[in-house]
Amino acid sequence: MTHTLAILGAGVMGAGIATLAIGRGVPVILVDLDEDVLTAARERVDQQLRLGRLMGRLPREVEAAGLVTSTDLAAIAPATAVVESVTEHPDRKVRVLTQVSGVVAPGTPIVTNTSAVPVDELAEALARPADFLGVHFMNPPYLVEMVEVVRGPRTGDAALVVVLDLLTLLGKKTVVVGDGPGFVINRVLQRMINEAARIVQDGVAAPAEVDALFTGCLGHTTGPLGTADLIGLDNVVDSLHVLLDRTGDEGYRPCELLVAKVKAGDHGRKTGRGFFEYSSGGPSSVGRNAVEHGGAR
Repeated sequence: MTHTLAILGAGVMGAGIATLAIGRGVPVILVDLDEDVLTAARERVDQQLRLGRLMGRLPREVEAAGLVTSTDLAAIAPATAVVESVTEHPDRKVRVLTQVSGVVAPGTPIVTNTSAVPVDELAEALARPADFLGVHFMNPPYLVEMVEVVRGPRTGDAALVVVLDLLTLLGKKTVVVGDGPGFVINRVLQRMINEAARIVQDGVAAPAEVDALFTGCLGHTTGPLGTADLIGLDNVVDSLHVLLDRTGDEGYRPCELLVAKVKAGDHGRKTGRGFFEYSSGGPSSVGRNAVEHGGAR
C-alpha cells in the first residue's frame, strides 16, 4: 500500500514524526494553526533529516519524500493515515479529532500520539471509533526504534493492520498493548520521573547523581531526569495530571520542583534548561535542590 501521512500539530513531536516519514520516503501533510510554527517545523525537519542520516538511523539511499504544510485542516483529505500530535490536553485533542472524521474518507486510520489519555476516552470524539487507535512515538521519533501501539476497545482490525503496515514501512518495531491511562511506558516512566525529581527536591542527590545511578547500575541509556528534559518538563507535568485525574493515585501528583521549573519556563532541552543546562558543550547539572535555592532558577 502506498501511504501519505497527515500530521496534526507541528511542534517537537509532530516535526519529529514528519522527519521519520519523509526520511523513509512517505509524503507528509503537516497541519498547524500557526504559520510561524510551520516555518520553524520545516527548518527542524531539514536539520533532523541530516542528523538522522548522519547517525545511520534514516537510510541515505531513500530519496526524501515531499512535505506539504498548511493551516487548513481540509488539506489532510488525501491522507491514508492521520496522526494527531497536538499538546497533551484532552480537550484540545478532542476538538481536533472531532473535525478529522469529517475530512478523511471512512476507513482511514486516525492515530493519537497521546502520552497518557486513554484511547477509548478520545474515541468518543470520532464518528468512526473503529478507525481510531494510539501510537506512542518516543522522542525523537526518527531515532528511537520501537513504538507502543495502543489498541482501544473499539479499534477495528482493519485500522490496526494498516497502521502496523505503515509503521513497518517507517522502520519501526512495534509492541501492541491494551488501553488505559499512560498505557505501559508512561504509566511507569512518569511516576519514575516524578520520584526522581522529588529525590532532588528533598536534597538526597543532585540530578547528575540520580541519572548516573540509572545509567551505571541499571543500564539505562539516559537517566530519568535527562529523559524528562528530552520529553519536556511541561509535557511531563501535563501527563502526570492526566494520570492523577484518571487513576486517583497520589504518586502521580507533580512534585513541587517539577511545577516550579515549568512555571519558570525551564522546560528542558527545548528551552536550554531543565534539570540540566544545554549548550554546544552538552548537558550540565543545574543543582541539588532548585526549590530550596531560588525556585527553578
